[in-house]
Amino acid sequence: MVRVAVDAMGGDNAPGEIVKGCLLALQKSEAVKILLCGKEEILRQLVGQQYPAERLEIVPASEVIETGDVPVVSVRKKKDSSLVVGMKLIREERADAFVSAGNSGAILVGGQVLVGRLPGVERAPFAPLIPTEDGGVTLLLDSGANVDAKAAHLVQFAEMGSLYMEKALGIEKPRVAILNVGVEEEKGNALVKETYPLLKATPGINFIGSIEAREVLHGQADVCVAEAFTGNMVLKAIEGTASTFQHIIKRAAMSNLRSKIGAALLKPALKEALQSFDASRYGGAPMLGLRGLVVKVHGNAKAAEVCNAVLQCETFERQHVLQSIAEAVNVREG
Repeated sequence: MVRVAVDAMGGDNAPGEIVKGCLLALQKSEAVKILLCGKEEILRQLVGQQYPAERLEIVPASEVIETGDVPVVSVRKKKDSSLVVGMKLIREERADAFVSAGNSGAILVGGQVLVGRLPGVERAPFAPLIPTEDGGVTLLLDSGANVDAKAAHLVQFAEMGSLYMEKALGIEKPRVAILNVGVEEEKGNALVKETYPLLKATPGINFIGSIEAREVLHGQADVCVAEAFTGNMVLKAIEGTASTFQHIIKRAAMSNLRSKIGAALLKPALKEALQSFDASRYGGAPMLGLRGLVVKVHGNAKAAEVCNAVLQCETFERQHVLQSIAEAVNVREG
């Protein structure tokens, strides 16, 4: 049984959508046990009597880390918050993974301090999967955790990301690229220029060179490496563009009678196309390189995304991604 601790109180739609997502995950997989962390009375009312204790356990936590809370202070002072309690379950080996839609900074701090990095791992990046036009996905890391990363950190991101794509998604020899302003080797800022030859010389990864941001959605690489400032800007630009594009299509479809008729005919195909670009169906962004799996879902996550994140944790555990990363780091360090 894969044990997944879930922060039931974090996020814009907590606790209702978080609980719904957990119940949905239990329906889809009999190999998952969920430890629901939060205010006990509220959670018991939401859960009801639907699942026995061996599949769903409520872990009391009286406090909540809010979106506007200062991460370091809140993790230190709100020791009975749903986020801190959930992460401690990993440290105490009562859970294999942790999922939260809460304060990103607090998740980052908690992951580093409460869960801790694997020996030899210098930085733990956020690594979301980005849907591509060919029906596949690209792993983007780092997307927000380490804005001042060094070249050695990016090399390690590439190694961990490559292992993740190979073990969790079954991609043989994942293509690894570094995000850059051009494809030529001599282009880029100081960090990219320093990192490029290191990636080129790193055994065990299939480095294909530089990739521009516009090529990410075309599926030109399986793993895109960047420091967190660049990665987060690319991620948010993609999410914003997708949202804006959907609004433009809807507005155009409702502009006159002829467009409404056309929209009705195209609706099934458009719905399928838009769903293929829905990143939430892949779960959340794991923090790679920690002693246990920590997954961050969007702050406005609905039940489906929470469910997928829980199932993502099961896949991560079943495919021994954590052990593979630990072994790879130990070999390199040795």
